[in-house]
Amino acid sequence: MDETSDHDLMLAVRAGELSRLGDLFERHHRPLYGFLARLIGDREAAEDLVQIVFQRILKYRHTYRDEGKFSAWIYHLARRVAADHYRRSARQGTAIDPADFDHVSDDSTPTADASASKQDDLNVMQRALHSLPVEQREVLILHRFQHLPHQEIAKLLNISTGAAKVRVHRALGALRDRFFQLTRRPSASA
Repeated sequence: MDETSDHDLMLAVRAGELSRLGDLFERHHRPLYGFLARLIGDREAAEDLVQIVFQRILKYRHTYRDEGKFSAWIYHLARRVAADHYRRSARQGTAIDPADFDHVSDDSTPTADASASKQDDLNVMQRALHSLPVEQREVLILHRFQHLPHQEIAKLLNISTGAAKVRVHRALGALRDRFFQLTRRPSASA
């Protein structure tokens, strides 16, 4: 496989080598799909939104700058696409079924001998995640599932690194509290 960096590929796309966008798609469509599916809770819509992100990369390639990381730029575009999706959904009254979240994973599927208790906890955790406000869900997904460092999250959200750390910490606390609330277990912090 080509070892050209994402940044160099994007510079090539910006310069008119549009075939290099395919390389970026191959590298980033699964992580973007995971991010968007977890964020909006709709796998089919997430697949469509990934396509829209790559259409916007092509359309706005001239806005890509030499500073920063490509991953921060692509997640910035993905966040905007998700925001547009939310606005359309609000106008159309589309419901999101948290049960669909079960099947979203960048990892391999769980083995058949996985315990029922772990599956129940996973289902409750997914419901807890979807019950959080979008802003908290977004920072958790970026940090925990997409493995973006606090510095990149800070650039994406146009906040300081310290503020990004605080938001991630608070979102984790809210997720923990919501999980324990859904399972009716006492919270570890209580």
